[in-house]
Amino acid sequence: MKNAFSPLTDLKDLAVITLTGDDATSFLQSQITQDVSTIGQGTSALAGYCSARGRLLASMIALQKGTESSEGWLLLTKADAAAALVQRLRMFVLRAKVDIGISDLTIIGMTVPRSDQYLKDIPGVETPVDAPPYTVVRRDTHILIRAPERANAPHARWWMLGSPVTGVNASETSVQAWQTEDIAAGLPWVLAATQDTFIPQTLNMDLIGGVSFTKGCYPGQEVVARSHYRGTLKRRMAYAVGAAGDIPSVHDLPGVDIFDARKPDNPCGRVINAAISEGALHILIEVQLADLDNAEFRLGSGDGPAMAIRALPYQIQADTAI
Repeated sequence: MKNAFSPLTDLKDLAVITLTGDDATSFLQSQITQDVSTIGQGTSALAGYCSARGRLLASMIALQKGTESSEGWLLLTKADAAAALVQRLRMFVLRAKVDIGISDLTIIGMTVPRSDQYLKDIPGVETPVDAPPYTVVRRDTHILIRAPERANAPHARWWMLGSPVTGVNASETSVQAWQTEDIAAGLPWVLAATQDTFIPQTLNMDLIGGVSFTKGCYPGQEVVARSHYRGTLKRRMAYAVGAAGDIPSVHDLPGVDIFDARKPDNPCGRVINAAISEGALHILIEVQLADLDNAEFRLGSGDGPAMAIRALPYQIQADTAI
């Protein structure tokens, strides 16, 4: 895959939510799908926040604000869903001592070629490229989080949270290239258009460490756990690629239906995330497992643009029992 390479990309599509106060840790533990007790100063974790129906209202990367959990927490999430998530979390604060808000931290996507040991362009944020995904490196002015990547990627990716820096590419092309890499890595983001639509397992969050089945209760936990222990999952997230063609706006694609050209009367799936890079449209879609090997996927209608399934960097078993 070729992309519009940019060492530093301004990710204005992301936002950081802060939780501080004496009860911030216990409150967060009661709200998200991740077990925050497993997150230390040098790690972060994928997590989700669900409605009572077990449908995701947000996906996020959770990490400690400082070197101790008592200093509070940061949640990296999609900007268009952040305000609604803050409002929702505040509904459950009750008497807990926790303050919730949206930070003014700048979020930059940092791409480091694997041929380099460190990125040296920004003094004070030199970072090893061989750290595993979701590693957290704390520097004087920035917090760096290792992002997951597609298989055999020639570069390492980091989210960098902190003060603004110079030399950052703010073009739509650069942002789309970064989002394409998220998609190829199989990292799902819940947007405003898809809130309260998917359970965590259909976005593969159980396959990539985004759900704990051993922690205590959180909103929607009974539904998520019941799907895990009592059923057979019929839908999963897949990665598909097609020609960008005359797509009017890639930003309008999340939530759009996916069809099988052989059975065009009814949709068989839905778009989760979408990005365009180098003339190709890249999408994450929720579809039936039974369709993965034989459907002729089309975007928007039975005769819409053809979308071909591509491999994710992790295994999806058609007979996954949950």
